[in-house]
Amino acid sequence: MKKSKRSIFSIFKKFSPKKIEKKSLSSDQYKTYFYDSAKPVWMSRNYGKFADEGYIRNVIANRCASMIAKNISSIKIKLFENNSEKKFEIKNHPLLNIIRFPNPATNGNLFREALFSHRLISGNSYILAVKNSAGIPLELYTLRPDRISITTDRSGFVTSYIYKGTDKEIRYSVDKLTGQSDVLHLKNFHPLDDHFGLSPIEPAAYSIDQHNQAAQWNQSLLQNGAKPSGALVIKPQNEGGMGSLTDEQYTRIKRQMEEEFSGHNNAGKPMLLEGGLDWKEMSLSPRDMDFISSKHNSAREIALAFGVPPQLLGIPGDNTYSNLIEARLELWEQTILPLAEEYISALNHWLTPMFNNDDLELDIENIPALLPRRESLWKRVNESSFISEEEKRRLVGMGD
Repeated sequence: MKKSKRSIFSIFKKFSPKKIEKKSLSSDQYKTYFYDSAKPVWMSRNYGKFADEGYIRNVIANRCASMIAKNISSIKIKLFENNSEKKFEIKNHPLLNIIRFPNPATNGNLFREALFSHRLISGNSYILAVKNSAGIPLELYTLRPDRISITTDRSGFVTSYIYKGTDKEIRYSVDKLTGQSDVLHLKNFHPLDDHFGLSPIEPAAYSIDQHNQAAQWNQSLLQNGAKPSGALVIKPQNEGGMGSLTDEQYTRIKRQMEEEFSGHNNAGKPMLLEGGLDWKEMSLSPRDMDFISSKHNSAREIALAFGVPPQLLGIPGDNTYSNLIEARLELWEQTILPLAEEYISALNHWLTPMFNNDDLELDIENIPALLPRRESLWKRVNESSFISEEEKRRLVGMGD
């Protein structure tokens, strides 16, 4: 009972540096007592592999990520006052200026495209705010996810973000009470990680590998001169064959194989065998592997992981959507708008309080892909006889 009533100070005193020297604790034990509160945590997945094999080398994953990022970056952002019952749009404001031109090296569209491309590749994206002496952001920059580590306290709460560049390391602290920091972290949900998001490439990794290997198979076949994969087998003499080849026969058959049955011009040309020769396949043919169907299935699964309708990628055999208009509408409603709205919500929580208490909103009324949904809404509102004109205007997103 006496041991259980010891103060925290007495327990800490037991493991003071002087005591540690006497007891000769290992370096790991020393770190456990003193450095757990600021231990860097790195993303366990390999961002370089995701970027190389997923985004750079796979046409389906690249197209999915590019389509989502470019469409999000094309949405216009508006600013409204929120200190009155009626909404008033603000046309000119420093906050709008930094949204449109985050830094001298890029514009708002390219900035958001890079931001969401990082998130779609790694599951994480970061924005750095460079402030003046008054704490007002002057510029915004995207940070590469593979250069970011996170430090946490004993409870698992983030205490700082560490950016490690080529020649230096910069630490950006996080306020424990408000959670505010110069760095905004946007991430996907991950069921097994408290600090980093899940990349869409990870659940699609097997399909991406299969799709890449199918392309490599084609490339290897062409690089090898489209040579058939197999072997010429000589039957023994008791079975009607020659038993063995002379040097002249061996040279002639080898030259015949290279000249008449190799290369893309001779692909599919029938082979005439004589003298008891027999051809034995040593690998599966594309037809045996159901090559085309397998490649399309892999592409379909990659698109599914990113939330892109396969029909928009030109994958044949998909009849889920009656036409491209419905597929585009599905892409915007199920994938693009949720990501864009999450981004605006994060900016309203992190960026707008540094300027004022106004609200940023997406200008979804001018998105061409959402025109069918907007026309349906206008038709229903216009045909409603039990609501006033002002209520109709509010329902369609217009002011009084």
